[in-house]
Amino acid sequence: MISIIIIVLFMVGFDQITKYFAIEFLKNANAITIIPNVFELTYVENRGAAFGIMQGRVTFFTIVTILSILFIIYFYRTIPKDKKYNLIRMALILILAGGLGNLIDRIVFGYVVDFLHFKLIRFPVFNLADCYVTIGSIFLMVLVLFVYKDDEVLNPKKDEKQ
Repeated sequence: MISIIIIVLFMVGFDQITKYFAIEFLKNANAITIIPNVFELTYVENRGAAFGIMQGRVTFFTIVTILSILFIIYFYRTIPKDKKYNLIRMALILILAGGLGNLIDRIVFGYVVDFLHFKLIRFPVFNLADCYVTIGSIFLMVLVLFVYKDDEVLNPKKDEKQ
């Protein structure tokens, strides 16, 4: 369990360092083009959720994030120690680290610092914690739907006699 905490803290720390640099070098500055018309670094204070929806609901998102983190920790702890569940553990670690990274922003600043912007596909500005949550969530869905779909621990069969 200690190694998991260290991994999560490292990931959250990396997320927070990137946001620190975004605040220091991008806030009140023009966007920095990395690849013209494709990718840039630009500072955004996101007071809502993904894609900027529900702006100004910081308390709501803080509570939802805390509850989600608690659920993920509970789910993680209920997974059997068997190595065959390591992929699910990895997905949950990603989601947990991303949730914690954005939770820190909401508590400290009252908004989430976003700074990564793919202009080519007109995607909203995001951050590293968002990447963790997105990759972890997609990974978890694929695992549950395709890899562990017949697993009796994750998907207990209901009694056939009912």
